[in-house]
Amino acid sequence: MVKIQGKSVFGGVAIGPIGILKKKDKKVIRNHVEQVEEEIKRYESASKEAESQLQKLYDKALDEVGEANADIFHVHQLMLSDMDYVESITNMIRMQNVNAEYAIAMTSDNFSTLFEMMDDDYMRARAADVKDVSNRLIQILSGQGDDPLQGDGPVILAADDLAPSETVQLDKSKILAFVTRYGSANSHTAILARTMNIPAIIGADFPGDCEGKTAVVDGTTGCLYIEPEAEFLRQMEEKQQNEQKKRELLQTLKGKEDVTLGGKKINLYANVG
Repeated sequence: MVKIQGKSVFGGVAIGPIGILKKKDKKVIRNHVEQVEEEIKRYESASKEAESQLQKLYDKALDEVGEANADIFHVHQLMLSDMDYVESITNMIRMQNVNAEYAIAMTSDNFSTLFEMMDDDYMRARAADVKDVSNRLIQILSGQGDDPLQGDGPVILAADDLAPSETVQLDKSKILAFVTRYGSANSHTAILARTMNIPAIIGADFPGDCEGKTAVVDGTTGCLYIEPEAEFLRQMEEKQQNEQKKRELLQTLKGKEDVTLGGKKINLYANVG
């Protein structure tokens, strides 16, 4: 059995095979262009398509994870029209006579680096949002389809990282848990995982040859166990069942009045932040 320590994002126990997210190679090549205004129009057309796609993602997320968490896709739409971002791309096309894909990739690297250098954890996590928006534009321009996100059966999805758009597009019935090598507890992907009640850990440096191997994710301790021994697996299955019973018990209490054993009615409040 191999134990890999990560950081907990959302608790719970998941047991099943590991499925590694294999993203397409999206290398961007620098090309010289003569018709720079035509290239800018090409970029602007891709930006409009990206805005349409993000609106559809917002609508989907609104149904699945609520307005507060769906708002990330409105933020992405705002990023698309941010003047600094747009001018960086269009100026690079005009001044260097380069293709739109290259200008977007360079702008993405520059902006994400700026975010990553900030002291605030939340702002550092925004680097992933810049990359997500930029990758969407490049994907549209290059005519690439969506990445395959998982196989046929339920899996513990392992990836270097997950963009918010990838997380929302996943078929939740086929995801037992999230495990990523990178990311932060403040990332929108982590927030979405908590909202979807899917066990998740970050910072877990899983081996590249673990595809298809049986594993256990303990979201409470932030640990990933690969090829667990029979007795340990039995213990984790028991823990999983106990947690399921607790969730079912909570569901039976949902919506009922809060009354003490002595008959006194009380109000319960919670700060969602």
